[in-house]
Amino acid sequence: MIRLDRLGKSNGATVHEYTERDIILYHLGIGARAEDLDFVYEGVNGGLKVCPTYAVVPMLEPLMKLLPQFNIPFRSVLHGEQTIFLERPIPPRGTFLTTAEAPYVYDKGKAAVLVVETKTTDQVGKPLFRTRASLFCQGLGGFGGDPGPKTRLFEIPSGRKPDFESTQDTLDTQAVLYRLSGDPNPLHVDPIAASFAGFPRPILHGLCTFGFVGRAVLREICGNRVDLIGEFGVRFAAPVYPGEAITTRGWDMGEGMHFLRAACGDREVLSNAYVRIKEV
Repeated sequence: MIRLDRLGKSNGATVHEYTERDIILYHLGIGARAEDLDFVYEGVNGGLKVCPTYAVVPMLEPLMKLLPQFNIPFRSVLHGEQTIFLERPIPPRGTFLTTAEAPYVYDKGKAAVLVVETKTTDQVGKPLFRTRASLFCQGLGGFGGDPGPKTRLFEIPSGRKPDFESTQDTLDTQAVLYRLSGDPNPLHVDPIAASFAGFPRPILHGLCTFGFVGRAVLREICGNRVDLIGEFGVRFAAPVYPGEAITTRGWDMGEGMHFLRAACGDREVLSNAYVRIKEV
Protein backbone atom coordinates (compact mmCIF):
# COMPACT_ATOMS: atom_id res chain seq x y z
CA MET A 1 0.00 0.00 0.00
CA ILE A 2 1.38 3.39 -1.02
CA ARG A 3 2.03 5.72 1.90
CA LEU A 4 -0.12 8.72 1.04
CA ASP A 5 1.15 10.57 4.13
CA ARG A 6 4.44 11.18 2.32
CA LEU A 7 2.81 13.34 -0.38
CA GLY A 8 4.30 16.83 -0.62
CA LYS A 9 7.18 16.12 1.73
CA SER A 10 10.69 16.94 0.54
CA ASN A 11 13.50 14.48 1.10
CA GLY A 12 16.05 17.27 1.64
CA ALA A 13 18.81 18.36 -0.71
CA THR A 14 20.93 15.82 -2.59
CA VAL A 15 24.39 17.04 -3.68
CA HIS A 16 25.51 16.36 -7.25
CA GLU A 17 29.11 17.20 -8.12
CA TYR A 18 30.30 16.87 -11.70
CA THR A 19 33.06 17.90 -14.12
CA GLU A 20 33.52 18.19 -17.88
CA ARG A 21 34.36 14.47 -17.93
CA ASP A 22 30.88 13.61 -16.62
CA ILE A 23 29.26 15.87 -19.21
CA ILE A 24 31.23 14.35 -22.08
CA LEU A 25 30.40 10.82 -20.88
CA TYR A 26 26.71 11.76 -20.76
CA HIS A 27 26.86 13.20 -24.28
CA LEU A 28 28.50 10.02 -25.59
CA GLY A 29 25.71 8.10 -23.85
CA ILE A 30 23.06 10.03 -25.82
CA GLY A 31 24.79 9.54 -29.15
CA ALA A 32 27.26 12.42 -29.55
CA ARG A 33 30.00 11.69 -32.08
CA ALA A 34 33.54 12.96 -32.59
CA GLU A 35 32.30 15.64 -35.00
CA ASP A 36 30.06 17.11 -32.26
CA LEU A 37 33.08 18.97 -30.92
CA ASP A 38 31.12 21.49 -28.82
CA PHE A 39 29.72 18.58 -26.79
CA VAL A 40 32.71 16.23 -26.53
CA TYR A 41 35.77 18.50 -26.15
CA GLU A 42 36.39 20.71 -23.13
CA GLY A 43 39.02 22.71 -25.01
CA VAL A 44 36.71 24.00 -27.71
CA ASN A 45 36.61 27.78 -28.20
CA GLY A 46 33.81 29.14 -26.00
CA GLY A 47 33.84 26.15 -23.69
CA LEU A 48 32.03 22.83 -23.53
CA LYS A 49 28.27 23.03 -24.14
CA VAL A 50 25.85 21.01 -22.02
CA CYS A 51 22.78 19.41 -23.58
CA PRO A 52 19.76 20.58 -21.53
CA THR A 53 18.60 16.98 -21.10
CA TYR A 54 21.46 16.53 -18.61
CA ALA A 55 18.88 17.88 -16.15
CA VAL A 56 17.59 14.31 -15.72
CA VAL A 57 20.93 13.08 -14.32
CA PRO A 58 20.93 14.86 -10.92
CA MET A 59 17.20 14.06 -10.73
CA LEU A 60 17.73 10.31 -10.47
CA GLU A 61 19.27 9.89 -7.02
CA PRO A 62 16.69 11.97 -5.10
CA LEU A 63 13.89 10.33 -7.11
CA MET A 64 15.17 6.88 -6.16
CA LYS A 65 15.33 7.91 -2.50
CA LEU A 66 11.62 8.76 -2.58
CA LEU A 67 10.37 5.37 -3.76
CA PRO A 68 11.00 3.39 -0.54
CA GLN A 69 9.46 6.24 1.48
CA PHE A 70 6.20 5.49 -0.39
CA ASN A 71 6.61 1.71 -0.05
CA ILE A 72 7.03 1.46 -3.81
CA PRO A 73 9.30 -1.42 -4.94
CA PHE A 74 11.61 -0.37 -7.74
CA ARG A 75 10.71 -3.44 -9.83
CA SER A 76 7.08 -2.21 -10.06
CA VAL A 77 7.98 1.13 -11.66
CA LEU A 78 7.74 2.08 -15.33
CA HIS A 79 8.72 5.59 -16.45
CA GLY A 80 5.60 7.06 -18.06
CA GLU A 81 6.38 10.71 -18.78
CA GLN A 82 9.28 13.12 -18.33
CA THR A 83 9.49 16.92 -18.55
CA ILE A 84 12.32 19.35 -17.89
CA PHE A 85 12.06 23.12 -17.33
CA LEU A 86 15.23 25.15 -17.88
CA GLU A 87 15.91 28.48 -16.17
CA ARG A 88 19.37 28.99 -17.70
CA PRO A 89 22.11 26.98 -19.43
CA ILE A 90 23.73 24.22 -17.39
CA PRO A 91 27.43 24.94 -16.68
CA PRO A 92 30.00 22.30 -17.74
CA ARG A 93 31.19 21.71 -14.16
CA GLY A 94 29.97 22.49 -10.67
CA THR A 95 27.89 21.36 -7.71
CA PHE A 96 24.11 21.10 -7.73
CA LEU A 97 21.62 20.85 -4.88
CA THR A 98 18.46 18.93 -5.81
CA THR A 99 15.32 18.49 -3.74
CA ALA A 100 12.51 16.11 -4.64
CA GLU A 101 8.94 15.60 -3.56
CA ALA A 102 5.89 13.74 -4.85
CA PRO A 103 2.92 16.16 -4.80
CA TYR A 104 0.43 13.76 -6.39
CA VAL A 105 -0.42 10.07 -6.64
CA TYR A 106 -3.28 8.96 -8.89
CA ASP A 107 -5.31 5.77 -8.69
CA LYS A 108 -5.53 4.04 -12.08
CA GLY A 109 -7.15 0.85 -10.82
CA LYS A 110 -4.53 -1.84 -11.29
CA ALA A 111 -1.72 0.70 -11.01
CA ALA A 112 -0.87 4.00 -9.37
CA VAL A 113 0.84 6.98 -10.99
CA LEU A 114 3.29 8.82 -8.76
CA VAL A 115 4.27 12.33 -9.89
CA VAL A 116 7.76 13.32 -8.72
CA GLU A 117 9.00 16.90 -9.05
CA THR A 118 12.56 18.06 -8.46
CA LYS A 119 14.18 21.49 -8.16
CA THR A 120 17.88 22.03 -8.77
CA THR A 121 19.94 25.07 -7.79
CA ASP A 122 23.60 25.95 -7.71
CA GLN A 123 25.48 26.11 -4.40
CA VAL A 124 24.24 29.61 -3.60
CA GLY A 125 20.60 28.70 -4.25
CA LYS A 126 20.15 30.21 -7.73
CA PRO A 127 17.62 28.11 -9.71
CA LEU A 128 18.93 26.10 -12.67
CA PHE A 129 16.17 23.74 -13.71
CA ARG A 130 13.15 21.72 -12.61
CA THR A 131 11.92 18.28 -13.63
CA ARG A 132 8.66 16.36 -13.46
CA ALA A 133 8.41 12.59 -13.84
CA SER A 134 5.29 10.42 -13.92
CA LEU A 135 5.98 6.90 -12.65
CA PHE A 136 3.57 4.09 -13.45
CA CYS A 137 3.58 1.79 -10.39
CA GLN A 138 2.16 -1.59 -11.35
CA GLY A 139 -0.09 -3.39 -8.91
CA LEU A 140 -0.38 -0.45 -6.51
CA GLY A 141 -3.70 1.06 -7.57
CA GLY A 142 -7.16 0.38 -6.24
CA PHE A 143 -6.82 2.44 -3.05
CA GLY A 144 -9.81 4.65 -3.84
CA GLY A 145 -7.83 7.73 -4.78
CA ASP A 146 -8.21 10.47 -7.37
CA PRO A 147 -7.79 9.04 -10.91
CA GLY A 148 -6.05 12.26 -11.93
CA PRO A 149 -6.61 14.88 -14.62
CA LYS A 150 -6.86 14.10 -18.30
CA THR A 151 -3.54 14.35 -20.09
CA ARG A 152 -3.16 17.35 -22.36
CA LEU A 153 -2.70 16.00 -25.88
CA PHE A 154 -0.35 17.70 -28.34
CA GLU A 155 -2.18 16.77 -31.51
CA ILE A 156 -0.49 17.19 -34.88
CA PRO A 157 -2.81 18.47 -37.66
CA SER A 158 -3.88 15.57 -39.85
CA GLY A 159 -1.86 15.19 -43.02
CA ARG A 160 0.69 17.86 -42.14
CA LYS A 161 4.27 16.95 -43.01
CA PRO A 162 6.95 17.53 -40.34
CA ASP A 163 9.06 20.67 -40.51
CA PHE A 164 12.14 18.60 -39.74
CA GLU A 165 13.10 14.93 -39.65
CA SER A 166 16.33 13.58 -38.18
CA THR A 167 17.51 9.97 -37.90
CA GLN A 168 20.23 8.96 -35.44
CA ASP A 169 21.74 5.50 -35.10
CA THR A 170 22.23 4.01 -31.66
CA LEU A 171 25.15 1.71 -30.89
CA ASP A 172 24.74 -1.85 -29.66
CA THR A 173 26.69 -0.58 -26.62
CA GLN A 174 24.50 2.52 -26.14
CA ALA A 175 22.81 1.35 -22.93
CA VAL A 176 26.17 0.21 -21.52
CA LEU A 177 27.49 3.72 -22.08
CA TYR A 178 24.41 5.53 -20.80
CA ARG A 179 24.21 3.62 -17.51
CA LEU A 180 27.56 5.16 -16.51
CA SER A 181 25.73 8.48 -16.09
CA GLY A 182 23.91 7.14 -13.04
CA ASP A 183 21.13 4.73 -14.08
CA PRO A 184 22.42 1.21 -13.27
CA ASN A 185 19.10 -0.66 -13.70
CA PRO A 186 20.11 -4.18 -14.87
CA LEU A 187 17.15 -4.20 -17.26
CA HIS A 188 19.36 -2.24 -19.65
CA VAL A 189 22.41 -4.50 -19.64
CA ASP A 190 21.56 -7.94 -18.23
CA PRO A 191 19.68 -10.33 -20.58
CA ILE A 192 18.30 -12.27 -17.61
CA ALA A 193 16.88 -9.12 -15.99
CA ALA A 194 15.40 -8.08 -19.35
CA SER A 195 13.80 -11.51 -19.76
CA PHE A 196 12.20 -11.32 -16.30
CA ALA A 197 10.70 -7.97 -17.33
CA GLY A 198 9.25 -9.50 -20.50
CA PHE A 199 11.75 -8.21 -23.06
CA PRO A 200 13.70 -10.40 -25.50
CA ARG A 201 16.91 -8.51 -24.73
CA PRO A 202 18.08 -5.44 -22.76
CA ILE A 203 16.36 -2.21 -23.75
CA LEU A 204 17.68 1.32 -23.98
CA HIS A 205 16.97 3.63 -21.05
CA GLY A 206 13.94 5.81 -21.75
CA LEU A 207 15.98 8.81 -20.60
CA CYS A 208 18.65 7.89 -23.14
CA THR A 209 16.01 8.09 -25.88
CA PHE A 210 14.95 11.38 -24.29
CA GLY A 211 18.54 12.60 -24.72
CA PHE A 212 18.75 11.47 -28.35
CA VAL A 213 15.59 13.41 -29.20
CA GLY A 214 16.87 16.39 -27.22
CA ARG A 215 20.03 16.41 -29.33
CA ALA A 216 17.96 16.31 -32.52
CA VAL A 217 15.93 19.30 -31.30
CA LEU A 218 19.11 21.21 -30.44
CA ARG A 219 20.57 20.66 -33.88
CA GLU A 220 17.46 21.02 -36.05
CA ILE A 221 15.58 23.81 -34.25
CA CYS A 222 18.14 25.63 -32.09
CA GLY A 223 21.33 25.52 -34.17
CA ASN A 224 22.97 23.88 -31.10
CA ARG A 225 22.23 26.91 -28.91
CA VAL A 226 21.68 25.31 -25.51
CA ASP A 227 20.16 28.49 -24.07
CA LEU A 228 17.05 28.30 -26.28
CA ILE A 229 15.22 25.30 -24.79
CA GLY A 230 12.73 26.35 -22.12
CA GLU A 231 10.68 23.15 -21.70
CA PHE A 232 10.92 19.67 -23.13
CA GLY A 233 8.41 16.95 -22.33
CA VAL A 234 7.64 13.45 -23.62
CA ARG A 235 5.56 10.36 -23.03
CA PHE A 236 7.41 7.04 -23.26
CA ALA A 237 5.39 4.93 -25.68
CA ALA A 238 7.61 1.91 -26.43
CA PRO A 239 11.19 0.74 -25.77
CA VAL A 240 14.18 1.22 -28.04
CA TYR A 241 16.66 -1.62 -28.43
CA PRO A 242 20.37 -0.75 -28.62
CA GLY A 243 21.46 -0.70 -32.25
CA GLU A 244 18.16 0.64 -33.57
CA ALA A 245 17.87 4.00 -35.34
CA ILE A 246 15.72 6.73 -33.76
CA THR A 247 13.89 9.09 -36.12
CA THR A 248 12.72 12.38 -34.62
CA ARG A 249 10.12 14.50 -36.38
CA GLY A 250 9.04 18.01 -35.39
CA TRP A 251 6.21 20.38 -36.28
CA ASP A 252 6.46 24.14 -35.69
CA MET A 253 3.16 25.19 -34.10
CA GLY A 254 4.08 28.86 -33.66
CA GLU A 255 5.00 31.03 -30.67
CA GLY A 256 8.00 28.85 -29.85
CA MET A 257 6.02 25.61 -29.52
CA HIS A 258 7.06 22.52 -31.47
CA PHE A 259 5.30 19.16 -31.34
CA LEU A 260 7.56 16.11 -31.57
CA ARG A 261 7.35 12.40 -32.27
CA ALA A 262 10.11 9.77 -32.24
CA ALA A 263 10.02 6.32 -33.80
CA CYS A 264 12.11 3.28 -34.61
CA GLY A 265 10.83 2.32 -38.02
CA ASP A 266 7.03 2.17 -37.72
CA ARG A 267 7.12 1.82 -33.91
CA GLU A 268 6.47 5.08 -32.06
CA VAL A 269 8.76 5.28 -29.03
CA LEU A 270 8.06 8.83 -27.80
CA SER A 271 4.57 10.27 -28.16
CA ASN A 272 2.75 13.42 -27.08
CA ALA A 273 6.10 15.20 -26.98
CA TYR A 274 6.84 18.90 -27.26
CA VAL A 275 9.56 21.48 -26.87
CA ARG A 276 9.07 25.15 -26.06
CA ILE A 277 11.73 27.51 -27.37
CA LYS A 278 12.56 30.66 -25.41
CA GLU A 279 12.14 34.10 -26.91
CA VAL A 280 15.45 35.82 -27.67
